[in-house]
Amino acid sequence: MALEIDTGTGLMPAHVWEPAGGSGPGLLLLQEIFGVSEYIKQRAEDLASLGYYVVAPEIYWRLDDVSLDEDAPDLFDRALEAVGRLDWSAAVSDSVAALDYLRSRETAVGVVGFCFGGGLGFNVAAASSPDVLVSYYGSALPNLLDLAPKVDAVSLHHFGDADDYLSPATVDQIVAAVDSPDNEIYRYPGAGHAFDNPMPAFHHPEAAALAWSRTESFLSRRLPTS
Repeated sequence: MALEIDTGTGLMPAHVWEPAGGSGPGLLLLQEIFGVSEYIKQRAEDLASLGYYVVAPEIYWRLDDVSLDEDAPDLFDRALEAVGRLDWSAAVSDSVAALDYLRSRETAVGVVGFCFGGGLGFNVAAASSPDVLVSYYGSALPNLLDLAPKVDAVSLHHFGDADDYLSPATVDQIVAAVDSPDNEIYRYPGAGHAFDNPMPAFHHPEAAALAWSRTESFLSRRLPTS
C-alpha cells in the first residue's frame, strides 16, 4: 500500500505493510543506500507477518534523477552517488515525520534500520524517542556517538566481525557508547557489512538467519504485538 506523509515541507512517498489483523505496533523501516529495494520490501513483509504495521519511507524523495535499478551493474556506484547528495538533517526530520505518523495511530512504535538506515535510525531515536530500536551495522554510527546519551529506546545492534566499513576497533568504540543493561549487542564472526542483504556480494546466510531470529525475539519481548 502506498502512502504520502506530510513532512511539513512536502509530501514524502512511503510504503505500508499491514499485519493480518489490520493493526499492531508501528515499525519505521529505514532503507539501505539502495532505497526501498526488493530486499527491504521482503523484510517489511516479514515484520508485518509478525503482527507489525510497517512503514518504509522513500528517503531519497527530495533528490532528482535517482535511478536504482537493482539489476544494473553500476547499482552500487549509483547508490553511493545518491546518498552522497542526501541532506542528512532532512533525512532525519523526514524520518521523524514518518515516526510521528505511526504514533498518530496511537500505538507503540519502533525503528528498524539496515546499514545506512541503521545509522539514520539511531539519529532518529535520539531525536524522537521510539520505544525500541533495531540497528543492523549502522554505517554512520561512528559519527553519531555523541548522540548516544539521547537514545533512550531499548536497542538491539548487529555487527559483522569481518566488516570492511566498520572495523572491529570501530565496533568496540560503538559498543562502549551504546552498551547498557537493557540493550543487546551481537557480533558475528566471518560476517561482513550488509550480511543480511541477499545479494551474493554481501550475504552471510548463517549470520543473517541468527540475527533475524534474535530480531524477532527482541521485538516480541520489547514491542509485543498483543
